[in-house]
Amino acid sequence: VPNLLGPRYISPAPSGGFVVSEECGDVKVFTSSRKLLCSLSSKYGHRFGNPAGVCVDVDGSILVADEQRRTVHLFPERGAPVCLVSAGLRRPAGVACSSFGHLFVADAGENCVKVFKYRVRPP
Repeated sequence: VPNLLGPRYISPAPSGGFVVSEECGDVKVFTSSRKLLCSLSSKYGHRFGNPAGVCVDVDGSILVADEQRRTVHLFPERGAPVCLVSAGLRRPAGVACSSFGHLFVADAGENCVKVFKYRVRPP
């Protein structure tokens, strides 16, 4: 996949595609045939500081850690983005989510992994 601006983190998507964060830029979603499906900043009108870790949950929502803004946002397939974590992170880098609604954030600023529950309905 050419023409990425400083690719950093990548995650598979349930559809067979994948999601890539770009340093100081954007997060792009690709199909299984490696074609650009969308840019999250364009689709949602969201401004990233420095997007880092990305993952996709069981509902198909994309979660993105932003190192510069010290946040984690959820981008649903439909609807507006939701800020899941807006405090308590020094330098969020990697993110992962479980099928039980737990969000794991590698905080490089505090040398630890922080665990959050972000989904209240059962899987």
